[in-house]
Amino acid sequence: MRLTPAQIHTIKSTAQAVLGEGAQVTLFGSRVDDTAKGGDVDLMVEVKHPLAEPALMSARIASRVSRAMHGRKVDVLLKAPNLMEQAIHRIAMQQGVAL
Repeated sequence: MRLTPAQIHTIKSTAQAVLGEGAQVTLFGSRVDDTAKGGDVDLMVEVKHPLAEPALMSARIASRVSRAMHGRKVDVLLKAPNLMEQAIHRIAMQQGVAL
């Protein structure tokens, strides 16, 4: 996994600040591959409660983490009981690493 302990802490604390203490974060995509270079940060954040404004919540997490990582592109995928599960959710669960 190509994230520092400080970056992991920032990602987790940001997700929990925006979505609550129960938010679980999974890193997936190219950052999971230690042999790859560069790439954006792909995150799936799962909560057990419905989300009223998922686009806004996703954007808040992505922008805060991006600023903390000096402008690195961050994509945030949300998983909640009221959101439709898509193929990308299954990929993130199968290939991702829990932070």
